[in-house]
Order: sequence, then C-alpha cells, then structure tokens
Amino acid sequence: MMAGHCSFGSPDATLLVSLLPQLVHVRGEQRLATLVELVREESREQRPAREVVLSRLLEVLLIEALRSTAGTNASPGLVRGLSDCRLAVAIRGMHEHPTHAGTVAELAKEAALSRSTFFERFSRAVGVAPMEYLLTWRMALAKDLLRRNEGRVAEIAQRVGYSSASTFSVAFTRHVGRPPTQYAREEQAAAGH
Repeated sequence: MMAGHCSFGSPDATLLVSLLPQLVHVRGEQRLATLVELVREESREQRPAREVVLSRLLEVLLIEALRSTAGTNASPGLVRGLSDCRLAVAIRGMHEHPTHAGTVAELAKEAALSRSTFFERFSRAVGVAPMEYLLTWRMALAKDLLRRNEGRVAEIAQRVGYSSASTFSVAFTRHVGRPPTQYAREEQAAAGH
C-alpha cells in the first residue's frame, strides 16, 4: 500500500482543490499501474536526483488519475466539466475571456444547449453554478494581479471584467473578505516585496 500527499503552491490552491474530484477510483488502467510501479521503485532506491524524479512522477500520476475521471461517476469538479465537450467550450470561453460580461443564455448558446439544460448540466458537473464559477475565476485572476502589483485597482478591475473600481472593490471584498488595496499590501508584504 502506498500513501501520498499533494500540495499546490498557488495562493489560489483552495480554488483548484475545490474544483478537483473528492475521490478518484481507478481500475484496470495500465498507465497508472506503470506509474505507481515507477514511483515505488524510485522511492526505494537512493539514486541521484531521486527527489526531482519522484516529484515529476507524482505530478504525472496525479494528472493521469484526473484524466481517468472523465466518466460520469466522477465527483463534481473542473475535470468533470472539461470532460463534457459541450461544457468545455463554455468553460474555456470563461477562462480565455473573463472580461466578457456573459450571461447564462450566451454560455448555453456557446455550448449548443438550452439555457436550463446548460445551467443544470454545468452545476451538476462542476459543482457550482456557471456565474458563480465565472466570479470565482475572475477573483482568482484579480488576486494574482494584485499580488504581483500589476496595476492600480481600477486597471485590475477592467482586466477582470468590471466597469468600475468601486463595483470591483465591493465584489472583491465580499468574495475575499478584505478590500483589494489591503489584500495587495498584505500579500506583497508577506512575499517580501
């Protein structure tokens, strides 16, 4: 038996983790069996660069495990949403154009589904409603821009799809729990900038 632990270096790890399936049960996947065997061998040996090799093998193992969740029995999350070809079009659109003030009806049209079918299918597959997912994605982008000091609040607001700094500030404060300027100041101080 092998046990492992993954940690994500991103400050938005909670977003990523919340969108991953809670459980992945895999059977009969030869690629995964091969990767597990390579991990087992590498962990037992004391070869040069062992930690680097193990790190990469475990990353690939995680990706392969997530790929195997494409079936409908996977728990809700981003991987399950992206494995649905109709939903994937809408999700990729949100990622590529977060500033577009889309509606559920527009997203449904992109996915070639009725509004109600799209909303139900998206919510069931991803685990959150489409507009909630878009808000979370925009806030993750904003947090990254603020952390890296990529402009004033008004500029960042525009870059993530808000028409005014005040509207963005209210939404950000509600979502993150502190105003954008305070978030930026504290994150930059913590990073030693």
